[in-house]
Amino acid sequence: MLILHVLDHSIPLHSGYTFRSRSIFTQQRQRGWQTEHITSTKHAAAVTNQPDEETVEGLHFFRTRLRSRWMHRLPVVNQYAVIRDLERRLTEVAQQCKPDLLHAHSPALNGIAAIRVGRVLGIPVGYEVRGFWEDAAVSHGTAREGDLRYRITRGLETWALRHADHCFCICEGLRRDIVARGIAADKVTVIRNAVDIDNFQPIETADEALRNRLGLGDKQVIGFVGSFYFYEGIDLLLEAASLLRERFPKLHVLLVGGGPAEEMLRQKSLTLGIADITTFTGRVPQQQVVNYYSLIDVLAYPRQSMRITELVTPLKPLEAMALKRLFVASDVGGHTELIVDGETGILHQAGNPASLAEKLALLLQDSRLGESLKRAGRRFVETERNWATSVANYQGAYDRMLDMK
Repeated sequence: MLILHVLDHSIPLHSGYTFRSRSIFTQQRQRGWQTEHITSTKHAAAVTNQPDEETVEGLHFFRTRLRSRWMHRLPVVNQYAVIRDLERRLTEVAQQCKPDLLHAHSPALNGIAAIRVGRVLGIPVGYEVRGFWEDAAVSHGTAREGDLRYRITRGLETWALRHADHCFCICEGLRRDIVARGIAADKVTVIRNAVDIDNFQPIETADEALRNRLGLGDKQVIGFVGSFYFYEGIDLLLEAASLLRERFPKLHVLLVGGGPAEEMLRQKSLTLGIADITTFTGRVPQQQVVNYYSLIDVLAYPRQSMRITELVTPLKPLEAMALKRLFVASDVGGHTELIVDGETGILHQAGNPASLAEKLALLLQDSRLGESLKRAGRRFVETERNWATSVANYQGAYDRMLDMK
């Protein structure tokens, strides 16, 4: 069976989207399935000197060129241009590769292009939602819930879901929303977020050389590793640190990564008077991320409550569980679907820095509880949230799609 995956962007770019894609393709190949991969013009816009084809980490990618650059600069029209350019390129690639299935991944622009090509060439099409496009726009501040752009993008997502031969999504929150849009429940398969348990092995010792280079010494370190988006609620972590500073004289905040909220966070640390105990590392190479994880005693995932965080399960808590790192996460729906409070992690009230501070203090003080959480978290990803288990769930849906040919 040959599956042609249709993507927004891919490795070598680094994001949760590209890492999930890579894990899926790798595991599908281990199951004996063949995979090919094509990216839209969104990938082309993010790189320089893009080739028509390239192999990255053993995976072959077809790339889509920007054909009409002026169209890609105009609001609304640029979305049509993404679909049009991808549709043309996908038609060429599908005729060349002759896949058994087309498997498009968010956003809806990819799904629409794949559905149009699949209908012409007689290839079944699956569409996988990793998060609703309209909610992502709200979280990034480029749309407001209910405005014209929001309604248009929601309509495109729903169109793709209705016209795909099968739908996939990453969690139960998204599945419920898809079914509420009138999509038959038996047409939707959940492929849960997971973690590569071989690459994310428990951290036994801290990187002392890195600790010394960052000047952390004997500090009690709380922190965050990832992209600095406003909805991540990292500002609440800084507020919690200001509440804990007197109680924990050796407290230090380590923020690893970067993103749109970075300048706001730097200013916040100054306003709160904790800049002297806060370190911003900037973005670090992916292969070094585990070294930074090793320095953080308690991680924080204080996501704000909004549609995207209530519906979508993130990867970061699963990575923390695999690494046997302690964490406190907000009680948004995306977290409560993953985390059993007091068993595999600790939850705090979303949007409440005092609640976050209380739970951080609990883990900084209670080593027995910490060891129990680490063991249970690792056991959870080993038995339930690994990629072999998640990817196996494609089998039944793929079989039904093949029967449609």
